[in-house]
Amino acid sequence: MKKIQAGVIGASGYAGAELVRLLWNHPMVEVSGISSKSYTGQKISDLYPGFYQICDMVFQDEDSVIAASDVVFASLPHGLSEKLARKCFDADKIFIDLGADFRLDKEEDYAMWYGLDYHDPALHKESVYGLPELFRDDIKGKKIIGNPGCYPTSVALGLAPIMKAKLADCKHIIIDSKSGTTGSGKSLSEATHFPRCNESFAPYKIASHRHTPEIEQTLSRLCDEDVLINFTPHLLPINRGIISTMYVDLKETMKVEELHVLYEQFYANEQFVRVLPLGKTADLKYIKYSNYCDVSIHLDERSNRAIIVSAIDNMVKGAAGQAIQNMNILFDLDEGMGLKMVAPSF
Repeated sequence: MKKIQAGVIGASGYAGAELVRLLWNHPMVEVSGISSKSYTGQKISDLYPGFYQICDMVFQDEDSVIAASDVVFASLPHGLSEKLARKCFDADKIFIDLGADFRLDKEEDYAMWYGLDYHDPALHKESVYGLPELFRDDIKGKKIIGNPGCYPTSVALGLAPIMKAKLADCKHIIIDSKSGTTGSGKSLSEATHFPRCNESFAPYKIASHRHTPEIEQTLSRLCDEDVLINFTPHLLPINRGIISTMYVDLKETMKVEELHVLYEQFYANEQFVRVLPLGKTADLKYIKYSNYCDVSIHLDERSNRAIIVSAIDNMVKGAAGQAIQNMNILFDLDEGMGLKMVAPSF
């Protein structure tokens, strides 16, 4: 079988470089081209020495990458993907966007939270939100995929069984998430400057983070009811990983064992979601560099409040790994192909 020609636009950023790293080891993929506005003409191995003598590809222009590829991954800031998606769509090539441009259903939400309008509204009707474990059937046959955000992935996978079973009080959901610094991208900022971030821990963008409408959109879709959340992200002084702790008031009185069975049954056939045994707690250490999402189930019986903890690697399951998972679905490959790496245990 001929290998899939995969191009990466924005390969000089953290998520883009992670895509190249994972695609390079995919048995059915050949990396056909990489691009970067800032580093055109330079080798990726000059920027990331870990690629030296393994992948010494040179950053090209975007059009060259699109022309050489069957599938194009874009890892760019919001507002830059529409024109690329149009080029790919018109050329009958698959476009997987790791940015925010194709994640939200409503243009007014995008305008409110990202400050931009859609320049090509018709194109958005051709796209689909690509969270495989929840919307796999919607992904098949599509040409434009909006790869979910990292925080929304950790939350959606953590809460999906409760939401789908309509057990949650949808107006009172509290989400407390912590992310490593790679989540903010490669651009320098005061918050991620080493002296500021090291030995520090604080929330940011309280009640105003741009992933809020995406989380509410997905949870609302799962339970067929408008969901309202309080979402507070925090910055951890580590490189990668997201851990989300979610507090949900239950409509019915339940035992933790019942809740655990619900989760085990919901994810019984999902290779990348691991429902941990009762008494265990999801931990960032055991998902780093992997495409797995670990979920642990807890219940405060006094308040009948479920406390769900999920852990993902924001660069893999929260970005590049999930994008490749979407690619595997679109090309009728084993969904886990190229993604079954085990996290280090120390």
